[in-house]
Amino acid sequence: MHKCSCLCEAVILEVEASLDPAEACHCTKCRKWSGHLGVTVEVPRSSVSIQGAENIKWFHSSEKVRRGFCATCGTPLFFDPIDKEKHDWIAISMGAFDTPTETKMGLHIFVAEKGDYYEITDDLPQNEY
Repeated sequence: MHKCSCLCEAVILEVEASLDPAEACHCTKCRKWSGHLGVTVEVPRSSVSIQGAENIKWFHSSEKVRRGFCATCGTPLFFDPIDKEKHDWIAISMGAFDTPTETKMGLHIFVAEKGDYYEITDDLPQNEY
């Protein structure tokens, strides 16, 4: 089991699933959302339990996805596809994990939109979009 929380601990998550490799998203929206780039891991919805769900606010950043964050401290927590029938997963921000994740980075996405102030220097696969 993995434990996660926001900065102020108003929202606490437990994830009962092993974690796939994380994705680093370099799109403009994720960079604005996170302050640099968005690194998340997708987990089955059924594996996540939430304490303090009333403290989560949702922002619909597109017609396809919403992003969840702590209403008190602002910690980005979730990247959540709207179409639950097509997507039985929710992505959790890697920075929210309190316990060891036992996973690694696996992929860079939306590298065509990455900031001009940094380079991607690892050997991981890079998808333009």
